[in-house]
Formats: sequence, structure tokens, C-alpha cells
Amino acid sequence: RPFSLSSASECVCARGMSGWRLKIHRKRVPKGFDKIEDTLDLFDEKMKEAVESSHEGIRKNETTWPITKYHWLRNRYIYEAYYKKKIISRELYEFLVRNKVADGALIAKWKKPGFEFLCSTLAIDKSASNFGTTSICRVPLNKRSQEQQVLPAVNTGCVSCASCDKGAPIWWDGPFKRSDLMFSDEEEEEDEEEEDDSDSDDSDDAGEQKEQEKKQEEKKAEEDVDEKVAEPPAKKQKT
Repeated sequence: RPFSLSSASECVCARGMSGWRLKIHRKRVPKGFDKIEDTLDLFDEKMKEAVESSHEGIRKNETTWPITKYHWLRNRYIYEAYYKKKIISRELYEFLVRNKVADGALIAKWKKPGFEFLCSTLAIDKSASNFGTTSICRVPLNKRSQEQQVLPAVNTGCVSCASCDKGAPIWWDGPFKRSDLMFSDEEEEEDEEEEDDSDSDDSDDAGEQKEQEKKQEEKKAEEDVDEKVAEPPAKKQKT
């Protein structure tokens, strides 16, 4: 039976609910939601702390940077929970996207080459730029001037979310850390084991391919020798 947030234990005043809970209040949530519910609450608490923290001494646009960062982390958690770790079902994932608990537009970009660590859709929205360009964070660090190396994008606080830059996305306060996604140790270990198995399989396949190529080269060399032996000696022309 699908889990429902409208059960007696969840009947709380809507004003006291977190942002994502308001979006799915009184809706029937697909099975498996309990696996990620606590972590979504943790991300919501982090978001709330960012909103309520003191903004003294910082520019207005910088007040939104932590919100953008935690929005990215929450969506990355949901993305990996479905696509990589298989913790949640497709039905639940689509429910979260449909009800805007997950940012479907941002996650869709992560599945495209070159956008694997995109910090925000704002970074590629040219209409949001005074010069009609993408944000500075989309430019790889090795292609920037010295002055631009550690310059965060004004609208996101991201220094670099270019796929080729190690640690991307690199935020104004440091690079992305796996621990920020708040997966359990067991979930991270399972993912590492799958990657190791995949690397091992790829290595075996590469070894077999090289062996086959070597055999083909040896066979071709033998055929070339045979052809030369089979050729009749060229007749000398009489002078």
C-alpha cells in the first residue's frame, strides 16, 4: 500500500511543514519514500539555516548562494538515489519530479555530456546575464585569466561546474564533497563495489581486445609471408 503523508501521525499544521512536505501534503506517496524521507528533512534544515543566518557584511546576491548550493545537493541526492544507487523506484522518482520536490530540469541536464555537474539552470540561462552569455562557472578553470580563477558566478556562488574541473561543482566555500550528500556508509560502500566491478570488467574486456588484435596482426604477418613465398620469381628481361 502506498505511503501517505496524510496519516494521523503526519497531520500537522501546514504552516509548520517544510517546503517539500507542503508540495506533497495529502498526496499518496509511492512506496519506498521512507528510505529518503529523513535525509530530505536534513537538507531542508540546512536550507532553513541558510535563509535565517545573518546576512550582515555580505552583498545581497551572496545571500542566495547557500540556498543554490543546498538545492543542488538535495537534487543530487535524489538523482543518485534513483539513477546510481537504485534506492528508490521510478514511480517514486517521477512523483518527486512531478510535484517539484526534485528539480526535473536540472537533473535532465546532468544526463547530458558536459553538464554532469551543472550547479543551476541559472548558469546556462543567457537571458539572466547582462551580456547574453552563460555564467563564468561554465568556463573551465584552465581557460580563464588569472583574475577569474577563483571568481564565483554572481547569481549562483559557483566557481566552476565544468565537467573537466576536479571537485566540481566548486562553490565559493569549497569543492563538492561526497559526504555532503549524506548517504549512509553502507550505501556508499555498495556504490564503490559496483564501480570496482565495472572497472574490472572494463579492464578484462580491454585485455581480451588487445589479445585479439595481436593475434590478427600475427595472422596477417603470416599471410604476407605466405603470399611472398607463393609469388613466382620475377623473370629477368633479356638485354
